Amino acid sequence: MRGLLTSLITLLAVTNLEAQSQTPKLVVFISVDQLRADYVEHFQSHFGTQGFKRLLKNGLTYRNVHYNIDQLDKTNATSILFTGCYPYLSGITSNQVYNFKHNREENILIDPDFIGNYSKLKLSPRNLLASTIGDELKIASQGRSDVYAIAPDAQTAILSAGHAANGAFWMEDENGKWATTTYYKGIPWYVDRYNNGNEALSARIDEMEWTPTLPISAYNAFPYRLDERPFKHTFKSNTTECYPKFKRSPFINKEVNRLAFQFLKYAGFGKRSCPDFLALTYYAGTYKDDQNSQYSTEIQDTYIQLDHSIAALLDTINKQVGLDKTLVVLTGTGYFDTIEDYSEGLKCVRGEFHPDRCVALLNMYLMAQYGHDKKWVKGYHDYQIFLNHKTIEEAKLDLEKIEAEAADFVADFSGIRQVMTRQSLRDGAWNESNAKIRAATYVRDCGDLIISLSPGWKLQKDKKSKPILTRGNSIMTPFIMMGPGIVPQTIGREIDAKEIAPSITYILRIRPPNTASSLPLPEVATLHITQNKK
Repeated sequence: MRGLLTSLITLLAVTNLEAQSQTPKLVVFISVDQLRADYVEHFQSHFGTQGFKRLLKNGLTYRNVHYNIDQLDKTNATSILFTGCYPYLSGITSNQVYNFKHNREENILIDPDFIGNYSKLKLSPRNLLASTIGDELKIASQGRSDVYAIAPDAQTAILSAGHAANGAFWMEDENGKWATTTYYKGIPWYVDRYNNGNEALSARIDEMEWTPTLPISAYNAFPYRLDERPFKHTFKSNTTECYPKFKRSPFINKEVNRLAFQFLKYAGFGKRSCPDFLALTYYAGTYKDDQNSQYSTEIQDTYIQLDHSIAALLDTINKQVGLDKTLVVLTGTGYFDTIEDYSEGLKCVRGEFHPDRCVALLNMYLMAQYGHDKKWVKGYHDYQIFLNHKTIEEAKLDLEKIEAEAADFVADFSGIRQVMTRQSLRDGAWNESNAKIRAATYVRDCGDLIISLSPGWKLQKDKKSKPILTRGNSIMTPFIMMGPGIVPQTIGREIDAKEIAPSITYILRIRPPNTASSLPLPEVATLHITQNKK
């Protein structure tokens, strides 16, 4: 009996050690803004063996991640990836919100209680109503795990870091420094040194030129170019749009890497008893705002250089921590920004919708119904119309009734596919056609009318804004995991973006974020069941 007990204890101890050995010492989560799976496939012949191809060869690959919401952008996509929930729970609906009191757009993470370091922005993750992967890792490790995020912009840096992170850094538009917010306590000495030394981007940017990586004849993925002339783009620090323009070039990925290498060298990642977490955001969108940008030589070169950046990152991780101890995750944000201005004579655009005209006519309609001396509509922002609640309350009218009448009026406008009222969202009205609107809307802060346009219609916000062409199709983006215990395979079925966070926390053996409702991907769960049986 004693021998049997000894054997059982030994077996349990070995099993426990094997389970621990499969838990990564570091997670590097790479989210690539506007990454397209079809472009990865189209440009693969120009990739090396140590970037995308290394991930695809050694990783668990899902070919297509789907985001089931309307009006996807980098901010709400990032919150979905790191919280495992959609905006109706997280509160993160878009890059900007509209402050009607001050008549201006504001960063959705605005927080006057904190100031910026190397930045004028006053931001924090307080408006994020859900926990993130990093938050749950901090809770599980009782604060011992280090959690950092690096991104081109503030929203994605803060949302991928979370509430409990050690720090979140973004490139400031005005000075090119790696900025943060005083919400996070302290800046590592090596970040301060980097910002103020010869390695700082501001010390190098005037000499930087973006030219083709390959001979111009090699950029032959698309037959839609009007010319094949080499390009040359420079970035001068004395121009107002220098750093925002720089952040739309492949050079931003190299800069993200340069700061990430500082953390990999000095932060002690992988040396603690519990895992650490590093979130990195790359860029794979267009450089120029013209119709042909999605077929340009620049977009092809962006992916070639992105492949180089991934390879350099993986090599550095292997050197500093070990790829055998690191879970590397890569995915995209599920949308792609491009200007579509069709040539004269092409009858592809069905019409234009002008929100300002719609608001003016709706206000006139309500004036005719309830009084000419009052303003019944506050305004429009981001596919939402806001009624004047104070005016309606003072007139002792039923807000729900006014909403319904306004929705019926707006629904008759050409180009309107659907109108939902705030009250119907509160009541939980659901059908297949409004599911994406519901998922994308945080009811407490939304407008009284939420509209969607039919595909083929242009949204023309005002004379200064570029028109937005409505499309109904999704952008394919991959999800890849490579690391200890991961068996290489490719999965063809579509997965929901909400499934990513619970899958990563499952591998880390911690709870999923507190609003995540999806289970881990079955291949991930099966993988670890198999490991525990060995």
